[in-house]
Amino acid sequence: MKDKHLIALDLDGTLLRDDKTISPYTKDIIHKVKEQGHQVMISTGRPFRSSEMYYHELELNTPIVNFNGAFIHHPLDHTFEEIHSPMDLEVVKEIVSTCHTYNFHNIIAEVKDEVYIHYHDEKLLEIFSLGNPKTTSGDLREFLKQAPTSLLIHAEEEDVDIIRKHLSDVHAEVIDHRKWGAPFHVIEMVKYGLNKAVGVKKVADYLGIQTEHIIAFGDEDNDIEMLEFAGVGVAMANAIDKVKSVANEITLSNEEDGIGKFLEKYLL
Repeated sequence: MKDKHLIALDLDGTLLRDDKTISPYTKDIIHKVKEQGHQVMISTGRPFRSSEMYYHELELNTPIVNFNGAFIHHPLDHTFEEIHSPMDLEVVKEIVSTCHTYNFHNIIAEVKDEVYIHYHDEKLLEIFSLGNPKTTSGDLREFLKQAPTSLLIHAEEEDVDIIRKHLSDVHAEVIDHRKWGAPFHVIEMVKYGLNKAVGVKKVADYLGIQTEHIIAFGDEDNDIEMLEFAGVGVAMANAIDKVKSVANEITLSNEEDGIGKFLEKYLL
């Protein structure tokens, strides 16, 4: 058989179709790839509570990367050293204070699987309720007592770049930030130096798989480092141009079984 590979899968826009399901075809190919001895893992910006169902659906037995590398653990093997790299609490409170000098809708902090929302918002609470986390609403400067794993700022599109410029000017040495596109314009922050590639490397080292035998799939800004790091970085057809520009290969879209078609051709 081919050398043992590690296949790193982003979720939204990559493994998941637009209705947030995994196609039966792609699921079948992933099972066949695993039967051949290859390892499959999830590497996502999502918290564990909203990625756990896909982990079990694919019957994985590998560590998982959440929050873009800020939280890495093995759901089935507690001897694997859990790695949690939160942001500095005082820096986060300073960022929250600064946001009040700009236009923003809301700020969400997550401590692993606990959710803190600056302004009470039923719609946001519904969105973040997947996995039934403990949720707290109220001024983060008062209610947030632990260093958060990630921080999200929801703002209008025209204000996102203004806020990001301030973050780069003032906090570039302690946080990394990215932005999401429509339908929600969101700035996503984690501790400086963290990304999906950091997490995938830790998992590859744990499994004893060399970098050239890593295949990574992605579509968005937060997948760039992972695709650059992998031996084979694969962009989805629906990926943003920046992701396509760093990828070794481009496959079909998330709606067209892009992962399944690529793995079938490449490994089977």
